[in-house]
Amino acid sequence: VVCVLVPTEKRSKMEPEGNSFDSFVQSVKIVLEKPVTWFRESVVDRNRVEYPWYHRQFRRVPTIDECYTDDIVCYIEANEQFKRDRMVDNEVLNILRQRKEDCVMYEGADSKTKCTKLIEDYDKAAENWFIKYGDLGAYGNVKDAYMKQKHRLIWERRHGPVGSGMKS
Repeated sequence: VVCVLVPTEKRSKMEPEGNSFDSFVQSVKIVLEKPVTWFRESVVDRNRVEYPWYHRQFRRVPTIDECYTDDIVCYIEANEQFKRDRMVDNEVLNILRQRKEDCVMYEGADSKTKCTKLIEDYDKAAENWFIKYGDLGAYGNVKDAYMKQKHRLIWERRHGPVGSGMKS
């Protein structure tokens, strides 16, 4: 007995397509899949607002100081918001650093005069970044940052601005 396989494209209309089980499975598939496909193409896709994934905007959530001490969900949301804010601040700082380095490289010897505004902007942004996120480490969370801010405010109330020396 010789078995010859004929590809689906080359089968004639006269040859049956597989056995009766295959045709049953195909008919069930058509009955179940067609309405779903039609609904998705005609209703869902037409009413969907298209925007790039990188422009996704998250709603602002309550900060850690607005959460109750036993509200775990609020703490987790505040922590996720803190992580997103830190990533944004890191990228802003990286862009400012890149602009400063490009200006210094391009201007060469005249960079001290021509790039002063960029250098000042970067230095101020780096200082603000360090005030908020410095010394937290890679695994710093929103509670650590809040405690850091609280300790800094207490220090400034008692001794004046950080870096100005202690009051006697």
